[in-house]
Amino acid sequence: MKQISKSAGSLARITCVLFALLTMAVTAARADTYEDMIKAVRMNYGNDVVALLKKGVDVNTATKEGETLLMLASKEGHVNIVKTLISAKARVAARNAYGETALMLAALRGHIEIVKLLMAEGAAIDHEGWTPLMYATAKNNLDIMKLLLAKGAKVDAVAQNGTTALMMAAREGQLPALLLLMENGANVSYKSADGYSALGIAKQREQTEIARILIKAGAKE
Repeated sequence: MKQISKSAGSLARITCVLFALLTMAVTAARADTYEDMIKAVRMNYGNDVVALLKKGVDVNTATKEGETLLMLASKEGHVNIVKTLISAKARVAARNAYGETALMLAALRGHIEIVKLLMAEGAAIDHEGWTPLMYATAKNNLDIMKLLLAKGAKVDAVAQNGTTALMMAAREGQLPALLLLMENGANVSYKSADGYSALGIAKQREQTEIARILIKAGAKE
C-alpha cells in the first residue's frame, strides 16, 4: 500500500509540473502573439493582421496605455488596416488612458480618410472631454474641421479644463483654424471658470494677429 501511495504521489507531482509547464508555454505563446499583432498594426503589415485575427487574436487588443489596435492604425494612417479592424467589429468608441478615441487621433494626425471611415461607423463627434474638433484645430487640419462641423460638431464644446477649440487655435497660433471656427459661430467672448479666454491666451502667447482679429470681433479679456 505504501508503494502504491508513493507512486500516486509521484504521478500527481509530475502532473502538476507538466500542467505548470504547459501553462507557461501557452502564456508565452499568447505574449508572442500579442506583440506580433501590435507590431503588425504599427508597421502596416496588413496580411499579418488578417492572419492573426483568424488565429483568434482579439480585435480589441490594447497596449498598456489602453490604445486599441484601431487607435494605433488610425494614428499611423493605415487605412487598409483600419478597414480590416472595422470589418472585424473593432470598438470605435473605445478610449485610451488619456480619454482619446481613434477618431480624435486620426483628426490630430490629419488622416481624413480614416476620419470618414470612423464617422461612418458611428464614432462620436462630440463627447465628454476633449473632442475631435479640438484635436483637428490644434494642428490646423482644416478639411477635417470642416467635415466635423458639417456633421454637427459643437463649435463651443468645452474640455475638462475649460478649453474650447477657439482657445486651442489661439494657443497654437492656428489663424486659419481660428477664422474657420469664427465663421461657424464660435463664441469669442467665452471665458473658462479659471478666467481664461481665447484673447487672453493669444496675448499670453504673443499671437499678435490672432489677438487683433479677436478684438475686432468683440472679444474681451
